[in-house]
Amino acid sequence: MSAALPASKDRSVLFVLLAGLALALVLFLFAPLEAQLWITALHVVAVISWMAGMLYLPRLFVYHTEAGANAPEARTFTVMERRLMRGIINPAMVLTWVAGLWLASKVYGFQGGWLHAKITLVVLMTGLHGYLSASRKRFERGEITKSSRHWRIVNEVPAVLMVLIVILVIVKPF
Repeated sequence: MSAALPASKDRSVLFVLLAGLALALVLFLFAPLEAQLWITALHVVAVISWMAGMLYLPRLFVYHTEAGANAPEARTFTVMERRLMRGIINPAMVLTWVAGLWLASKVYGFQGGWLHAKITLVVLMTGLHGYLSASRKRFERGEITKSSRHWRIVNEVPAVLMVLIVILVIVKPF
């Protein structure tokens, strides 16, 4: 099964990145420190959205894998996976990074071991995001190369990273 999309639909990632860059420029150039609570709220909402998608996409991969590439529901899974990635996960990740970097810079001055550890874990989460994105494209081409057990295990990784990140942010252990 090949569910190739027109090139125009592939521009969504570029659009999200450019919108994120524009938001970053606006925030870093014009947002006063007094905007901290609003930007923190944006950051939290973006993180929740990103995590919801990161927890759901591998679960869709489990169902997709178990159904098989040629199953009637494979096309439905492909559409769900694409819409989740492009409509929620990608924009939420960009907003998370933009607002998070503003907070790390303006509020914390990139100081604190907890912050460095948090950023490291967010980089790992972003790497997982990239892995899931590449995997989604393979599913879209009808290439199912991993077992449903693999996707069940991958499904736990964002939860573990999220728990560690929340502990670092709230407890600030170092």
